[in-house]
Amino acid sequence: MSTKKIQIEDSWKQVLASEFEKEYFKNLKQFLIEEKAKHTIYPPGNEIFSAYNSTPFEKIKVVIIGQDPYHGPGQAHGLCFSVPEGIKTPPSLRNIYKELVSDVGIEIPQSGDLTNWAKQGVLLLNATLTVRAHQAGSHQKKGWEQFTDHSIRSISDNREHVVFLLWGAFAQKKAILIDDSKHLILKSVHPSPLSAHRGFLGCKHFSQTNEYLIKQGMLAIDWKP
Repeated sequence: MSTKKIQIEDSWKQVLASEFEKEYFKNLKQFLIEEKAKHTIYPPGNEIFSAYNSTPFEKIKVVIIGQDPYHGPGQAHGLCFSVPEGIKTPPSLRNIYKELVSDVGIEIPQSGDLTNWAKQGVLLLNATLTVRAHQAGSHQKKGWEQFTDHSIRSISDNREHVVFLLWGAFAQKKAILIDDSKHLILKSVHPSPLSAHRGFLGCKHFSQTNEYLIKQGMLAIDWKP
């Protein structure tokens, strides 16, 4: 993954240009080259930066932060919580859909593909952008977090009135990167089956997000995938 070969949307390329030249990113690239020689890596190389490519920097209205990609075959396609068309909806996403039904009254979606959200300005960003097949968290602390933290901080510094949805303890730690005097931060427990009943279900984050966006003179998000 040479820097020249990195296909990333133009507005993001400007925001992230300095990161691609830093030592940590060069080390990360080397790590990924070595990993790919021995193991299957998810998502596929051309989808590693899908979150960025689907949601240009100046179009961001909402940021949802995940931890790392799904590690099963065919599941990860570069958007947090999302799976490609035709792949079974994972448990956390099923709970996200349950909350959508009770909060904004849409029917339970059949598809787990959240690309429609991304196209409307919902940045679906995992803190770690790659993973080894069948090994959750295997690419954490290799440099991706520094890269995505810079992304979050850049949104906070250079944009206004963005809604950050921080679900779970890991995502909530990212609040220190965000200026809450000019952005809206909504927090809850993670939508995973282990914790969703402790406050995610009933959090009404989707309707609160749209109320805030409308108040700022922006179009609401159509939450149907």
